[in-house]
Amino acid sequence: MEKRNELLEVTFELALEIIEYTEKLEDTRKYVLAKQLLKAGTSIGANSNEAQSAESRADFIHKLKIADKEARETRYWVSLCQRAKKYPDPSNKILELLLYAEKLLNRILSSSSRRSN
Repeated sequence: MEKRNELLEVTFELALEIIEYTEKLEDTRKYVLAKQLLKAGTSIGANSNEAQSAESRADFIHKLKIADKEARETRYWVSLCQRAKKYPDPSNKILELLLYAEKLLNRILSSSSRRSN
């Protein structure tokens, strides 16, 4: 039985919500932001997943740092969509999952950096 990985679960759920929201953006012809948000929002989980088979502790940390950067970028695109006129509002679930994913990433990165010191 595989051990539960909360980060992977959260980032997967976030990616599904991002896909659904970017489809709404595309329905309203907001293609550029939809594409940017889709790439960044799904990359968080992809990089977190890739970290699970890292070749070393440094590689693990590196991949999670990339996931963290993608989360920050996702937050930026979501914030733009929230504030831009004539854009559909992102769901509260996206915001909650994004904040939670960032918190998990920060906790893991903090713990990993303490262990390597």
